[in-house]
Amino acid sequence: MAAVSMRLPVARKAVGPSAPRGGEKHLVAPGDTITTDTGYMRGHGTYVEEEKLIASVAGAVERVNKLVCVRALKTRYNGEVGDIVVGRITEVQQKRWKVETNSRLDSVLLLSSMNLPGGELRRRSAEDELAMRDYLQEGDLISGVLVQVSPSLVKRQKTHFHDLPCGASVILGNNGFIWIYPTPEQKDEEAGGFTTNLEPVPLSDREVISRLRNCIVALVTQNLMLFDTSILYCYEASLSHQIKDILKPEVMEEIVLETRQRLLDLEG
Repeated sequence: MAAVSMRLPVARKAVGPSAPRGGEKHLVAPGDTITTDTGYMRGHGTYVEEEKLIASVAGAVERVNKLVCVRALKTRYNGEVGDIVVGRITEVQQKRWKVETNSRLDSVLLLSSMNLPGGELRRRSAEDELAMRDYLQEGDLISGVLVQVSPSLVKRQKTHFHDLPCGASVILGNNGFIWIYPTPEQKDEEAGGFTTNLEPVPLSDREVISRLRNCIVALVTQNLMLFDTSILYCYEASLSHQIKDILKPEVMEEIVLETRQRLLDLEG
C-alpha cells in the first residue's frame, strides 16, 4: 500500500503586537482617492480626476515633497542608480551580453564593463571578444542557487552582500533575484577581476543552500520582507525540521511566525 501523508490543523501561536513606528505605509487599491489637495503633483501610479488624485495601481503611497506616487506591490523591477542586481545571461552578442534582470526589458552588460581575469586593466581586444563565452554564456549557474521573488519583498539596505554564519552567502538583488552560494574560504580582494570556481560543492554546503532556499520561499509565501536578519532567523527556526518538510504549509507558517516574533522582539 502507498503511504499517505495526513496533516491535522493546529492552533496558531500568538504573535506579540508590533512596536509603533513613525511612518506607517499608506496602502491603496486602484480607484482609491489619495488626496483632494490640488497642491500635489501627480507621479507614477496615479491620475487626476475631478480635482482628486487617484491611485491607478495597488501599492504603497510615497511622497517626495509635493510629488506623490504609488509604488506597486507586485510589478516588474524598475532600476535605480546604485541598485544591486542579480542577472542571468540569456544571449551572447557582439561585445555585450544580454541579461535577464526581472525588468520590463532585458539589460545589457558591455564587454568594456567586465572585469578581466586577475583585475587586468587594459582596453578590450578582439581576443577578449572571442573569449566572451569563456567568461559568461547562456544560462550559467555555478556553485549556487538562484531564487526569484517579488522585488517589493527585498528590503533596501546599505549592503546586499551577506556572509551568513551558517556557511553560505546570499546576494539580495533589488530586482528580486537572490543568489545563494557557498561562502568562499579565502577572499582575495586584492586580485579583483573575474574568477570562476568550478570546484564540486560538498554535500554539507548543498544542504545549507537548499535549506536557505526553502526558508526564503517560506518567507515569500508569508509576505515577510527579505533581509539578512529575517533569513537567518528563519534558517535557525527551520533546523528542527527536515529540508523537504520546510515547504509544507503548516511548517512554513510555524517557522515564519517564530521569525516574525523574533523580529518584533528585536525591534523592542
